[in-house]
Amino acid sequence: MDLHESWTVNAHRVVTELLAELASDPYGLFSPSVYETARLLALAPSLPGHAGRIEFVLAEQRPDGTWGGPDGYRLVPTLSAIEALLRTLHRAETPPRRDRVASATARGLVAIARTVNGGRAMSLPDTVAVEVIVPGLIADINRQLGPEPPAGLEEWRGHRFPMPGGAKPDLLHALRETVRQGSGLPAKLLHSLEIIGAPARGVPFAGPTEHGVGCSPAATATWLGAEVIRQGRHPCLRYLEAVQGPEGAVPVASPLDLFERSWILSTLASVGLDLPTHGELADSVHAALDESGAAGGVGLPPDADDTATALYALALLGRPREPYGLWDYRAGRHFHCFPAERTPSTTANAHVLQAFGAWLATRPANHARYAAALPGLIAWLCEQQRSDGSWQDKWHASPYYATACCATALAGYGGSAGRPAVRDAVDWVLLNQHGDGSWGRWGGSYEETAYAVRILLSTKVPRTGDAIARAAARGARLLLRWNPDTAHPPLWHDKDLYAPIRIVRAEGLAALQLAHADPAVAGLLAEPARDYEFEAS
Repeated sequence: MDLHESWTVNAHRVVTELLAELASDPYGLFSPSVYETARLLALAPSLPGHAGRIEFVLAEQRPDGTWGGPDGYRLVPTLSAIEALLRTLHRAETPPRRDRVASATARGLVAIARTVNGGRAMSLPDTVAVEVIVPGLIADINRQLGPEPPAGLEEWRGHRFPMPGGAKPDLLHALRETVRQGSGLPAKLLHSLEIIGAPARGVPFAGPTEHGVGCSPAATATWLGAEVIRQGRHPCLRYLEAVQGPEGAVPVASPLDLFERSWILSTLASVGLDLPTHGELADSVHAALDESGAAGGVGLPPDADDTATALYALALLGRPREPYGLWDYRAGRHFHCFPAERTPSTTANAHVLQAFGAWLATRPANHARYAAALPGLIAWLCEQQRSDGSWQDKWHASPYYATACCATALAGYGGSAGRPAVRDAVDWVLLNQHGDGSWGRWGGSYEETAYAVRILLSTKVPRTGDAIARAAARGARLLLRWNPDTAHPPLWHDKDLYAPIRIVRAEGLAALQLAHADPAVAGLLAEPARDYEFEAS
């Protein structure tokens, strides 16, 4: 069996297994969140798994006392963990664990004092609802450190942490007052309902489904309230138990089945991988679309990003649907993800470009309106490119994700207007490969390396010499030898950073498919070792 045959056999097996997992899982597979798990720790001490959640939060603390990702991404999970551990101490839970909880809380307080030192000099990450989550958590921590802090934390009595720049306590107060007065909130805020606190308990505008409230364990626990959870009879408790991992931890959002399925289907189909038994999955994506588009999961409002990706996936699978629902999100030359969003998304607009381009490829009778929107959208995407050739985005911490989305969309549907931007993106990737063949913002990762290989090989940028092939081959070798038991670093934006584990696996599959389909890259892969076995990471 030669290299290509070996890859084809193994890829078919892994794709088949991945699609079977998707079809059998209504929730999706996502990394546990410190922020969300700590909110359950604070809000639902009687929920099964409480002891495991304490252990999870303690285990996730970094040596410097913080929790969460690098740089500013540590702020929200660190505040959430500290606030939850303070509540645990005030509740005087299990003396054997108390010393560990007090020690972790003290180290966290020192770290957060160092982090917010100077207050307004610190900027907030562009994560979901960060401008109201941060002031709410800081106010709760300040309150718990008031005249009677927990035993062992007396030195923090009366300490008040300042509000960082970008925090909006006045907006949080206004939202809480709106709910207290009996009014509803915009649908997208249900995902962060925990910021409202006690006034949100049982509010009718957030009526739950079998999958809870707002696609969020924390929002669901807030809506239920501690007493209802303690009684243990509400149907939503089944949701809170179903989304827990073995250690009691929960993801920052669930269920996200449409998001997971449409991203994976579009990624795999776009590189020519055979998708056996995809019919049931395509049916579910098709059924999720209506006049207003599609939502990433139950409890979330429809948005342009999920709508466009679902439409693109269906087009690639031979089931195109007119993308008329996307017009509701148009904002001049580009498209909003949600009405009145804080910052636009480059990747959502790249996905809109793909959805429109794929629809136009079907030669529809009503092509004029879609064709007329493309030049402005292409120009807007090109204008968002940074001077070094990369893009950034509101939904991901790494420029490799944004650059992969924008460069591949412009290569496929941007015509001559998009070619200079695509060429600059390829040059940026070539300049930023690490010594071990990987790519990544904070160090090499499987996910970011997969994006980089896709940029190099899917954009078809003409270039003299073999620099692209050699860089792609080095990246592909790293993907092939990656330890499948290695956890993927959370890089995606929600209230906290998270990793969509199956989507990352699909990105690796797609990159390796491109590498094996390219004769120059496949030849380089065959040089050092002809015998290998691919395993899903």
